[in-house]
Amino acid sequence: MRRIPVCLAFLLVLSACGPVAQTQPLGPPEPQPYWTASPTLLDTPLPALTVAYLPSPTPLQYTVVQGDTLSGIALRYHVSLEGLIAANPGIQPSLLVIGTKLTIPSGPASAVEPTPTAVPLAFEQARCWAGPQGGQWCFALVHNLYAETLEDLSAQFSLLSPGGQAIASQVAFAPLDILPAGQSMPLSAYFPPPLSEQVVPRLQILTSIRLLPGDARYLPAVVENTLVSVDWSGRSAEVSGKVHLSAATGTAQTVWVLASAYDDAGELVGVRRWEAASPLSAGKDLEFNFQVSSVGPGITRVDFLVEARP
Repeated sequence: MRRIPVCLAFLLVLSACGPVAQTQPLGPPEPQPYWTASPTLLDTPLPALTVAYLPSPTPLQYTVVQGDTLSGIALRYHVSLEGLIAANPGIQPSLLVIGTKLTIPSGPASAVEPTPTAVPLAFEQARCWAGPQGGQWCFALVHNLYAETLEDLSAQFSLLSPGGQAIASQVAFAPLDILPAGQSMPLSAYFPPPLSEQVVPRLQILTSIRLLPGDARYLPAVVENTLVSVDWSGRSAEVSGKVHLSAATGTAQTVWVLASAYDDAGELVGVRRWEAASPLSAGKDLEFNFQVSSVGPGITRVDFLVEARP
């Protein structure tokens, strides 16, 4: 997978967002498109969760409605999020569709049988940016050090005070379903106000599964000819390029492009996922063009990931 550095991006775990409004100085220069060099990864691993859970017998059934999240459903039925995901192996946590039938494992998390840990992942960074209303946008960058592609990444985001006291916690799901070998992908979460600006983020991996080679649920695709034009403020940019389906045969009905933006210190400042409106056939190209925004400092590079599914 080709990764191209660039200029700016806004975070949004599961949908698009617009550029951040800025006060315009006198005589702003014209936006300048350019290419950037590949980023250097900084490896600062954090510990992974030591146990996941499988569902117990006699499950219930639940139909997803507007506004539902997996963590909210797990809380409502007093089951662990790990147990809920394990009971529904085909579910896409980052794309919970209204009307989906979910299996609810009976009993609390303590009633289920523990299984081996999720695949541990290295965290290259984890930090939060204070929002204008007092909330916090929190990012963590995970890196797949394995030779296999990983699937269904999720983690528990926790905010601690400088003294180590837990302030808030929520589950973050990866914006793409898979993370190829040797690639990095952000996890993100928004914590609403009131919050102190002096918070310390911590993460634990909840789910991460090795994908078997030749899995027919995904098609090989690459991002090519990417270009980013950053506006005069450094807080908004337009990214473009094309997706090429390198499979010999087949058609991708779903194509996602993920843009992750970094500042000049290499910190994540924004994420946005783009979804194609039309299918992509083998050997063909599909152009994309969208905007990303920053929740922190200006952006100096943007990395891209792509996912294609039949």
